[in-house]
Amino acid sequence: MAASAAVSQALRDREILDAVGTVAAALSLAGSSFIVLCYLLFRELRKFSFKLVYFLAVSDMFCSLFTIMGGPSNAFYCFAHDYSAHFFCVASFLWTTTIAFTLHRTVVKHKTDVEDFGSIFHLYVWGTSLATTILRSIGSDYGRPGTLCWIQQGSMAKVLHLVTFYLPLWGAILYNGYTYFQVNRMLNNATRMAVGISDRSIQSDMRADKKAFNRWGYYPLILIGSWAFATINRLHDFANPGHKIFWLSILDVGFAGLMGLFNSIAYGLNSSVRRAIAERIDMFLPERFKSSLPTLARFKSQQENELTSLIVDTSNT
Repeated sequence: MAASAAVSQALRDREILDAVGTVAAALSLAGSSFIVLCYLLFRELRKFSFKLVYFLAVSDMFCSLFTIMGGPSNAFYCFAHDYSAHFFCVASFLWTTTIAFTLHRTVVKHKTDVEDFGSIFHLYVWGTSLATTILRSIGSDYGRPGTLCWIQQGSMAKVLHLVTFYLPLWGAILYNGYTYFQVNRMLNNATRMAVGISDRSIQSDMRADKKAFNRWGYYPLILIGSWAFATINRLHDFANPGHKIFWLSILDVGFAGLMGLFNSIAYGLNSSVRRAIAERIDMFLPERFKSSLPTLARFKSQQENELTSLIVDTSNT
């Protein structure tokens, strides 16, 4: 009876975890799909910087999709599901590093050649994602249909999971944080110089840019918030195999599943996207309804001081 109760409790816990993961991934799928749709529908968004956001959203979209699919009934589909989810999730946080690199090269180094790195970015992101996915296959056991696809047998497989997923993840977090630090330091120096020469126009521009980059400074926290609990959970499982902490597993599955939604809000819903949407609303909405909604003039009067817009404007000069 005790064994039966334990099995029943484990099944209930698994159902709860599956439900939390599915809801979180569905929200991310909706958010990332919205960004992809905006890129495809609005021609004015098809600039180099937003193209990086587009590929980030595509990666998030497929990462969420394969997460929702869950528990296939045979070994082959389990294999395909697990490795596809791993591939696109790794690609997602690697695309954030290309955005950070573009920002740093454009603003700090004052280079206008960022579009020349397009092919290199694709080789770096997709090549690294493929390499880590292949390495992850070593020591994995996918021969038992009906079990959870992420289950791996032995300490070697767990080490490979940490190396091929969490090592690139935290490398991306550190790089993005370092990039923000460099950009923020440069803007602080420029602001002090503007104050020293009492140029009000330059001071105004610096304050606008500083406000934009202060907002961007929170972007590395997206990866930290999404994967901190997952990292702790994996390390705990490695140190104490067979001793799961249920509440930690819920936080792990929930926050990791929301990464795509967080990315779509932070990277995708910038002033350029809002303006494109507002223009379509202004074009098709009857006049009697426009007064109750944010007017198009409000969006047109906003200064382009967000991450994507700033990179585009600088790189096109």
